[in-house]
Amino acid sequence: FMLETPSRIRLLASRKGADPSTSYTAKLFAKGPDSILKKIGEESAEVIMAAKDGQRGPIISESADLIYHLLALLAFYDMGIDEVAQELARREGVSGIDEKNSRK
Repeated sequence: FMLETPSRIRLLASRKGADPSTSYTAKLFAKGPDSILKKIGEESAEVIMAAKDGQRGPIISESADLIYHLLALLAFYDMGIDEVAQELARREGVSGIDEKNSRK
């Protein structure tokens, strides 16, 4: 599966050197990982609240915010969604319980 096109991921990563006063992503990067992690926490909570309400629109909107911030975190550390997709592919066909136990 593909969450983002490679060109959009490159665009996100290109904001690392951009002016923080003109780009929200550049502002996140300039503040460092703690700022991105804080946003991931906030957006995760908002996804949970939206899902509890069960309304399609807010769930999609808040999920988009969460995914964006996850992508920003990956870009901050020079990683891409392709690496996450590879990890998901590696786990395909493996019991979730077995996979979790293999991490110990």
